Amino acid sequence: MKRAGDLGPEQAWALLESDPDAVLVDVRTRAEWALVGMPDLSALGKRVLPLEWVGLDGRPNDGFVDQLAAAGVPTGAPVAFLCRSAHRSVDAAEAAADAGWTRALNVLDGFEGPVGAQGHRDVSGWKVVGLPWRQS
Repeated sequence: MKRAGDLGPEQAWALLESDPDAVLVDVRTRAEWALVGMPDLSALGKRVLPLEWVGLDGRPNDGFVDQLAAAGVPTGAPVAFLCRSAHRSVDAAEAAADAGWTRALNVLDGFEGPVGAQGHRDVSGWKVVGLPWRQS
């Protein structure tokens, strides 16, 4: 099955804000969550679901779909998958769609976005467009 589509970061925020069932799954690594930061959905009364797609060792998380189900994410809910720059999140959304999530979405440009001309991730993405985030 194919994922339901792609959303820009602002569209993902609007979906999370307007649909009480919408979920944001951050598929980056634990190190990225701790060192780079995470989206902050507290203004929406929601929390991000952190669920690694690939571990620090570079190996895929074979239990990803089972962990998504165990977290209680309904298969009919809109689920937006986010990574650093929207590569891992595409794969995660596809895997979720293959496993029966009918509204699996990829967040374009991810949390940090692509590398710009100066070698920094300052072109686009969740952080760059000014959506809420926090760093531990």
